[in-house]
Amino acid sequence: MRHTETHRTGRIGWLRAAVLGANDGIVSTASLVVGVAAADAARADILVAGVAGLVAGALSMAAGEYVSVSSQADTERADVARESAELAGAPDAELDELSAIYVSRGLDPDLARTVAQQLTSRDVLRAHLRDELGHSEEFAARPLQAALASAGTFAVGAALPLLTAAIAPHAYMSSFVSGISLVCLAGLGALAAQAGGAPASRGALRVAFWGALAMALTAGVGALFGATV
Repeated sequence: MRHTETHRTGRIGWLRAAVLGANDGIVSTASLVVGVAAADAARADILVAGVAGLVAGALSMAAGEYVSVSSQADTERADVARESAELAGAPDAELDELSAIYVSRGLDPDLARTVAQQLTSRDVLRAHLRDELGHSEEFAARPLQAALASAGTFAVGAALPLLTAAIAPHAYMSSFVSGISLVCLAGLGALAAQAGGAPASRGALRVAFWGALAMALTAGVGALFGATV
C-alpha cells in the first residue's frame, strides 16, 4: 500500500490572509461600533459608521495584501531571472554551488555531486530555485488569492458585530457586541490554530486578548469624546 501524507504548508498563503482579514474585520468593526456607542450615538449613526468601516476596511485589506504579496512576487521573478542568467553564464560554477549545498546538509562530496548532476539534468533551474533560494510552489506568492481571501473574510468578520448592533437592545449594545465578538474571535483563533497544527486554546486566548484590549481602548475614547461633546 502506498504511504500518503497530508501536510499543512500548502495552506499558509491563503490561511494567513484569511485569518488576518477575519480577525481584523471583527476587531476593527466591533471596536468602531463600541466606540461610537459609548459616545451615546443613535443606532442609525452607529450602523452607518459600521458599514462604512466594513467597506473601507475590506478594500483596504484587499489593496494592502495585493501590494504586499505583489512585492514578494516581483522579488521571486527577479530571483528567477538572475538565476537563469547565472546558469547560462557559469553552469559549472552553479553546479559546484549546488553540490556544496548538499554537502552542507550532510552528504559526502561524491554523493552530493552525483545528486546535483542528476537533479540538474532534469530541471536545472528548478533545482537551483528550490535548493539554493528556497522557492517552491507551495510558498509561491499569489497576490490575487491573498487579496480576495483577506477582503472576503474581513467582510464576513465585520458583518458579525454589525448584525449584533442591529438587533441588540440599544442600552446594552456595547455589551452584546463586545461579548459576541469576543466569542467569535476566540472561535476564529481556535480554528486557525487547529488548521495550522497548533493548540486551539493558545490561538483562542491570544486572539481574544488583543480583541478585548482594542474594544476596551476604543470604548474609552468614545466615552471621553462623547462626554466632552
